[in-house]
Amino acid sequence: MSDTKKTFLKGAVIMGLAGVLIKFLGAIFRIPLGNIIGAQGLAYYQGAYPIYVFLLTLSTAGIPTAISKMISEKRAEDQYGEAHRIFKASFKLMLGIGIVTAAILFFGAEYICELMKNPGAFYSMRAIAPALIFVPMMSAYRGYFQGMQDMAPTATSQVIEQFFRVGFGLALAIAFLSQGLEFAAAGASSGAAFGGLFGTIGILIIYLRRKNHIMEEIKEGKEGENAPIGKIMKRILAIAIPVTIGASIMSIMNLIDSALVMRRLQLGAGFSPAVAEDLYGQLSGMVASIINFPQVISMGIAVSLVPVISASFKKKDMDFVHKNVELGLRTAVLIGLPCSLGLIVLAKPIMLLLYPMQPESAASSAGCLLIMGVGVIFLSTVQTLTGMLQGIGKVSIPVINLAIGAVVKIACTLLLVGIPSINVKGAAFGTVCAYAIAAILDFIAVKKYTGTKFNAGLTFVKPAIASIMMTVAVIIAYKGCSIVFGNAISALAGVAVGVIVYGIVIVSIKGITQEEVKMLPKGEKIAKLMAKIQR
Repeated sequence: MSDTKKTFLKGAVIMGLAGVLIKFLGAIFRIPLGNIIGAQGLAYYQGAYPIYVFLLTLSTAGIPTAISKMISEKRAEDQYGEAHRIFKASFKLMLGIGIVTAAILFFGAEYICELMKNPGAFYSMRAIAPALIFVPMMSAYRGYFQGMQDMAPTATSQVIEQFFRVGFGLALAIAFLSQGLEFAAAGASSGAAFGGLFGTIGILIIYLRRKNHIMEEIKEGKEGENAPIGKIMKRILAIAIPVTIGASIMSIMNLIDSALVMRRLQLGAGFSPAVAEDLYGQLSGMVASIINFPQVISMGIAVSLVPVISASFKKKDMDFVHKNVELGLRTAVLIGLPCSLGLIVLAKPIMLLLYPMQPESAASSAGCLLIMGVGVIFLSTVQTLTGMLQGIGKVSIPVINLAIGAVVKIACTLLLVGIPSINVKGAAFGTVCAYAIAAILDFIAVKKYTGTKFNAGLTFVKPAIASIMMTVAVIIAYKGCSIVFGNAISALAGVAVGVIVYGIVIVSIKGITQEEVKMLPKGEKIAKLMAKIQR
């Protein structure tokens, strides 16, 4: 069994577990924050956050992927010194881009707020701007370690970043609450800057502790082409720019909501500015944070796939490429489909569970969560398929496919949000359509350029059977418990039953093979338990 394949699954597990912990910490941040400052305060916070994410995407989305891809290719040829030179060049590039984007957000905050018709977001924008310097620096180190197919440093730095982001963000939000919602939202936003600072320090320490080993490895490796820094940067940008554009389209979708939803709610649907802020806060602050949770594992899969597929493709080991492509997509479906159906059937109970201090907004936003829940399966597959296409060098294809989806998103937002009875649910529907279109087009491209033949039964049918049976069990558990208990206990019981039933069914129908499980950490023990269930 290939060590590279083991590395892919182990890396995906590491990134997935870190992602779950990060999202848990994020829930500790976002849910109390929503209860403290309400939908209006979240509108100020979210007025700044999508802009920050968009600028951060410009500086961090493509370059770490380019580093990971280029370094994995050089290491596949034992050119460790050249791999390290790529890392050093990329660090300088990311630092420069970070300084520029931070300055744009800090000094352009007033103009951006006027353009968005959200003046209350001014202080939040300035408070979050310094994070645009620290996070790109940290991302350069992450890309370097990912190119080594070592996901632990990335996962560690992400957890450190989120821990300090949550701690400082909540503390400062509470501290500034007496000064007004605008200042409380700014305090929450500043947590990103503190998180970026400490996350950078954390991954720098990891790098320094491993530097001696890295230098020894360079001495033992083969001589590379010793390319000039300028040539390395051109190569990085050649890969990074299409990837960045593709990732930016996802951020642009959020910016579309920021720019168009508020305007359409007021000018099209006739809502007052206060009601429009509340509805937008429900979509962007309450629902979005829940929808982002299931994608952390699929993102871990995508990040782990890029260097593995890049190295295999470089060696022309197509059989190994096919195995990783099929396994990657199946893993995304195994995770995304049950999450999607679970959010659909428990939309209102979940919202009331997470936002008990905002019951009216929570109940109102359940419709958006139901619609967005449909999109979870498409978002999971888009992320995974994008990683595959990036790994084989087809970095422009996901960009084009997401752009097509974004056009549909804009059309849906303009058409539907202006209808009072639909309002923000129109933006949610547009997002689902965008990801569905991109997922279908990416799947076609992966089949075409890799020649992978997918086992439909194993990849799609068995996860669907297990997910449907899980959904029935969830409904029965929630309805049964709600006769005696309140919403919180009933919702938690529904989720717990769903997880157990899905796990038992997918193992029983052999939707996961014992060979695959053995590749995971502690996989031998899990495989033995599976064998007993499958008898």
